[in-house]
Amino acid sequence: MAEVLVEFTETVLAHDDTPYSARACGGEARDGLWQGWIEFTPVGGGPTIRSGRETTQSTRQDTIYWATGLTAVYLEGALQRALTPRTVQPPDSPAEPAYDEPAPPLAAGPPAPGSVLNPFSVYQKGELVLRRQLGAMSAWHLVNIVRAHALSNQTTEELGRGTTDELIELIVAEVKLRSEPTTSVR
Repeated sequence: MAEVLVEFTETVLAHDDTPYSARACGGEARDGLWQGWIEFTPVGGGPTIRSGRETTQSTRQDTIYWATGLTAVYLEGALQRALTPRTVQPPDSPAEPAYDEPAPPLAAGPPAPGSVLNPFSVYQKGELVLRRQLGAMSAWHLVNIVRAHALSNQTTEELGRGTTDELIELIVAEVKLRSEPTTSVR
């Protein structure tokens, strides 16, 4: 059976400055635990309102202990919650899935070639610098640079048949061509 655990001597003001007297109440729940809530009565008269459950405690004594520690700020918040209770929207019924299983795994293709350097960036330091750096690389690195920067329409196999010098010339020529400023006619 519910009982008043603490009656507070200070009034609690609502946001509209209406004063309320407050009391902490508690009672044993069906599961044997104790629950506490707060009731508010307008000082000028009117119906008493109550908060939702503010605490759950193991014993009556623990619930009284909780009630004696409530502050004025806590009571103001509890009054606000009691005056403007939240409405819980029932969840929408779950939608039906469009598929019965996940998408099949993607076909694993060959990994995209990586480029160990950006020839356009190096070319800005000079053509000779680019040629020196390219000359220090193996043919397969050069093929990867061509593929990664789309410097040729040739296939990887076709590029692989070229010599190191031919690949360097291809890279330098394409980078030079694409790096030249475009002239506009006015």
